[in-house]
Formats: sequence, structure tokens, C-alpha cells
Amino acid sequence: MAQHLVEIEDAADGVARLTLCRPEALNALNRDLTAALEDAVTRLAARADVRVVVVFGRGRAFCAGNDISEMATLVPDEAEALALRQAKLMDAFSRMPQVTLAAVDGHALGGGFMLAIAQDLRIASHRARFALPEVTLGFNPAYGIARALDVLGGGVARDLLLTGRTVTADDALRIGLVNRVVAPPTIEATALAWAEEIAKSPRAGLAATKAIVADIRAGLKGREPEGYGAALRTSPEARARIDAFLARKRGR
Repeated sequence: MAQHLVEIEDAADGVARLTLCRPEALNALNRDLTAALEDAVTRLAARADVRVVVVFGRGRAFCAGNDISEMATLVPDEAEALALRQAKLMDAFSRMPQVTLAAVDGHALGGGFMLAIAQDLRIASHRARFALPEVTLGFNPAYGIARALDVLGGGVARDLLLTGRTVTADDALRIGLVNRVVAPPTIEATALAWAEEIAKSPRAGLAATKAIVADIRAGLKGREPEGYGAALRTSPEARARIDAFLARKRGR
């Protein structure tokens, strides 16, 4: 059952699309969808031919957060165990060698908000809405608060965490939650075109840059020189591009 909840498609050279397929539940995260996403991330991360992954939600929402109807059936220990799995899932997106891009059309609430900010880049349609409503229900977000503080900054993140208020797409752009806002009919094409543009760069450079950014965000010393050297040593494509650049320069 779980495998039908996520769809992986090759969209273009170097670009794959990952779609949450629970539209009847607004793509809410339950145990089955969590398992399907875990499997999808593992499979995509192992693919050397994929440089960019674009995450979509099928239907009217990107992801409406954790499935409250399922949560109501879980005892506290089960709920905590699921939250730990989902926290590891978000970290797995961050650790993928591929650049990841969330295409948010509709609601991204709670866990859906955290899924969006677990990606490297975000594009939203004008009808996108973002919120962390957990505090209004009497509990805290189950995972991702540190990432929210990192992406949004302390003041903005605390505002959203402590009020649970809804943010429009235009406000999301203003506060740095998303990188671009487009009309709803164009979000798929725009997101994929952006991904194709990124995928033109060698995989080694993209993966190394993403890993170094993750280290710096985690408070670790940046490994820029090591990453630079490793890309030149291990990536024939990077070396070929340098040689092509020098050939063009000599031909001027």
C-alpha cells in the first residue's frame, strides 16, 4: 500500500519529481506515507543520474501536516516514535546529495511546513498557505523547530511557532520562507524549469556545496577547500568544464 502513496518520475535530464499521492487526505503524513517517503528518499539519493529532486503534493494541498485522525488513535509512545521517524525523514532530505526543491501549491501546515523547509529551495503558488498551528491545539511541533529558526531567523520563527498564524505566499516570500511565488497554473512548469537550470551544473559541485552549507548550518567548520579539491579530483565532468572554459578563453 505504502508504495502507491508516493510517485517518482524522471522529469528531465538530471531532474526527478517526487509527488505525495494522498490527495483525499490533503497529503497528510501518516505512518504509511512516512514509510513511502523514507523509501523514496533512499532510492533517489542512490541515483547518480539525478541532480535535482522537485517535491510536489497531488491535489489541493502540498501537505496538510500530520494526519490528526491517525494521531488520535496512537498512544503517546507510538506518537513519539512516529515523530522521531519523521524527524529523521526531514534530515534525510537535507542529507541527499541532490538539490531538493519544494513546489508548494495549496496548504503546507505543521509537518507539511517542516517538509517544505527541509528542502533546499522553495517555490510557491499565490494560493499557497503556510502555518505551524500546533500551539493552538495544545502541543508543540513534533520536529523541525531548529530548522525553522535557521531558515526564518529567531524573531520570525518564534512568531509563527507561538501564534500558529497563517502566512500567505506573498508574506512567505517577504520573510524568506520561499524563494519565488508564481501563478498557480505555472508552478509545475516553473519549478521544473528552475530544476533543469540547476541540473546543468556538475553533480559533484552541487552535492559538495549542499553538504558544506549543511555543515555550516549545523555549526560545524565549513569544508570549502576540501570540497573544492574533492570535486576536482573525483569529477571528470568538472575537469572537462574547466578545460572547455579555458579553450573558449584561448579562442577569443
